[in-house]
Parts: sequence; structure tokens; C-alpha cells
Amino acid sequence: MHYVYVLRMNNKRAYIGFTTDLRKRVQEHKTGKVFTTSKYLPVRLVYYECYLSRDDAERRERMLKRYGSTWSHLMRRITKSFRV
Repeated sequence: MHYVYVLRMNNKRAYIGFTTDLRKRVQEHKTGKVFTTSKYLPVRLVYYECYLSRDDAERRERMLKRYGSTWSHLMRRITKSFRV
């Protein structure tokens, strides 16, 4: 499986990522092993999607990062989860 995930960092911003091992990658984020999020600990997994196709997952990650309307639509769906 291939995963696209959203983390909430302690500065209340989101981090969007892609991985094939979600549990391992989230643990790496939580323990500060990922440079991008290490300054914003603690982080919390708030959302993920799984795909059979690596291409589909990578395309979805790019869409969330590049297109504001795609990100806005997702945030409307997970607003309460993101704020908790």
C-alpha cells in the first residue's frame, strides 16, 4: 500500500507526506528524525489515504501541495480533526 498523510505540527500548520510504511514514517516524525518537522514537535497524524498504485498516491500528494482548492476541499472535510 501507498499512503498520503497529513500531520498537524505544534505551530498549527500541516505537513503533507507520502510513504509506503505509514506507521514507521509517523514514528520517524514523532521522534524528530525528519528534518522538516523536527522543529515543530509534537506532531500528530490527523488524516491519511491509502492507494494500491504508487502513481495515484504521488499524484494525490502533489495535488494537495500544489493546488489550494484541493487542499481547501480536504480541510473542509477534516476541520474538526485538525483543530483537536
